[in-house]
Amino acid sequence: MAADCGKLGILQKGRESAKVNLTTEEIHNKLSATDILGRTAWYVAVGEGNFRALKKVWEWAKENLTTEEINNKLLATDSLGRTAWHLAAKWGELDILQKMLEWAKDYLTTEELKYKLLLATDNKGWTAWHEAAKWSRLDIFHNILEWAKEYLTREKAPKHDQHEQ
Repeated sequence: MAADCGKLGILQKGRESAKVNLTTEEIHNKLSATDILGRTAWYVAVGEGNFRALKKVWEWAKENLTTEEINNKLLATDSLGRTAWHLAAKWGELDILQKMLEWAKDYLTTEELKYKLLLATDNKGWTAWHEAAKWSRLDIFHNILEWAKEYLTREKAPKHDQHEQ
């Protein structure tokens, strides 16, 4: 037991040392790096339902990235064209979807919210709605529909007065 505690102390010190020794650019490169499937740390945190890690990545991003870099992180796709939004819908991560939408509102234009988040399509043409439907995530499906109503406005046809001649 004491040996385990000693190992934990060494690991914690190593982690603290890494924080001090890494430059902002090195951290940026590591958090922006992708694996062979094109997934960033942001994407993996969403896929694993790791809300705490996602919040940490977000806090760091706000302090160290430009608005354009944040947009790219929010909208990044994997090799299948899926966004973190797709993944959160697939796995039923409603709290993550809500937080991602909240964050996105601060950094994306209305058009980007519509077409690159709410209606983003993967390589198969699937949206997060497709993922929610496939995996029986009815609460997710319903919430995305409600959020989309805020941004998807229809052109209303002008009313014609039937009495006018």
